[in-house]
Amino acid sequence: MIVCDRCTCFATSVVASARPLSRVPLERRVEFGARAAAATLRAASRMLARSLAARNAVVVARLHRASARRIVAATKRSDMSSDVRARGDGVAFGPIAIPGAQVFYETSQTFALVNLKPVVPGHVLVCPRRSTPKFTDLSDDEISDLWRTVAVIQRALEREHGTSSSTLAIQDGPLAGQTVPHVHVHVLPRRVGDFARNDDVYDDLERWNADGSRALDDDRPPRSVEEMRAEADALRALF
Repeated sequence: MIVCDRCTCFATSVVASARPLSRVPLERRVEFGARAAAATLRAASRMLARSLAARNAVVVARLHRASARRIVAATKRSDMSSDVRARGDGVAFGPIAIPGAQVFYETSQTFALVNLKPVVPGHVLVCPRRSTPKFTDLSDDEISDLWRTVAVIQRALEREHGTSSSTLAIQDGPLAGQTVPHVHVHVLPRRVGDFARNDDVYDDLERWNADGSRALDDDRPPRSVEEMRAEADALRALF
């Protein structure tokens, strides 16, 4: 009797002296069965290992593709955030076309521009790219990006103007004093004595008209294009 060590089959010898399996001692038959079972288990284990390896390879490939997509997206956002140079084609602030020379900071969803009629030196506006009149119309991503940008600009303005305080304000709707139907955050670096009463800043914001029109009790003339371009150039250098 010849036993194949690599598979579960038995090969009988071609010699005439070969004995039938029934004449093989019981202990040998038990041994043959154990070998066969072990071989079957090894084969099944190899098949399972190959199957798991193939499945893991697919999962890993999917994870790599997803990771690559996230990296690309994050890189694009980072590139956009770090590229604070003004866009040549400008931006839309509600119905007003803002030249790129007046925009000093941009992200993928937000931009910041200098002010036509600043209430205090350094008074700027931060706006979502999507033109919508109400803060509550913004998506969660837009809100997050808007306030992240406000924080970046506030820190830079406070360093530039030598202060540690700012007024942040949103006039959310016409009854709140909004003059341009596009969400915007006023960022105003504050100094000691800039108003006789601290809360007078809000009265001045009520008289603020972004489109350059003059409120009845507002004696601040709009600034020239050259003045705003020069301020935007100086602010852009801070980032």
